Amino acid sequence: MSRIAESELIINSRGAVYHLDLRPEEIAGTVITVGDPDRVKEISKYFDAIEVRSQHREFITHTGRIGKKRITVLSSGIGPDNIDIVINELDALANIDFETREIKKELRSLNIIRVGTSGSLQADIPVDSFVASTHGLGVDNLLNFYRHEQNDEEKLLLQSFVTHTQMHGQMSYPYISSAAGSLLKHFVKDFHQGITVTCPGFYGPQGRILRLGIRNPELINRLTDFRYGQHRITNFEMETSAIYGLGKLMGHNCLAVNAIVANRVKKEFSKDGQAAVENLIQKFIGIFAESI
Repeated sequence: MSRIAESELIINSRGAVYHLDLRPEEIAGTVITVGDPDRVKEISKYFDAIEVRSQHREFITHTGRIGKKRITVLSSGIGPDNIDIVINELDALANIDFETREIKKELRSLNIIRVGTSGSLQADIPVDSFVASTHGLGVDNLLNFYRHEQNDEEKLLLQSFVTHTQMHGQMSYPYISSAAGSLLKHFVKDFHQGITVTCPGFYGPQGRILRLGIRNPELINRLTDFRYGQHRITNFEMETSAIYGLGKLMGHNCLAVNAIVANRVKKEFSKDGQAAVENLIQKFIGIFAESI
């Protein structure tokens, strides 16, 4: 196998990967990603023990145990560009030998689960409820920098989406990836399930109008109205498709679960988004302890 150059995989003086500032032994087989750095401690407070605490830039990491299960929670920051860093560096920690700078012969699959917040695109998915994403559909362009392919179902779903929204002529071509069924099956009770659209920004890319006009003022309606068989778009945010797409290419098991803090159809925002996130964290910790 060819050696990966110092300029391509940057390892610092303590033998840690550049942005996350983590060594391979400092991550667990299950990694929870959160956008907000302050949310790391809100999850790790449920750990029975914390073995690793690390902070570099916006990337805060706590690794510990719940019962006998080892788990990592890591703040990614916001957006697909940050996810590109996080997923690539997590994979490097799992599957590249930092001494030889070569890809390991035996590859490791991580469970990577986003626990976040998002906006609902359906009137019947209210604020403070939970969504587990069956697919991540990206209009953010990140995966188009990689060699990726959709399976037959994904290709048909994507083609239907592009025809319905007419987004391909104005933005980069969308992409789609599925959740890991091995993880999704545990998030059925008390969770809505559906397609999550990932956008490259919070305002114009999500159809918000402040002082600037936007190119696609019917975006919300088109996303809400989209149907393909039993599939519909439940919510949108800024990370899921990048996690699903990169994770799938690298052989990791990925899932995103979100607390709904806004309903874009009803024009509502949660009166206590922090409580909604706390409820989701407690729900997740219970499922992890029993099933994952």
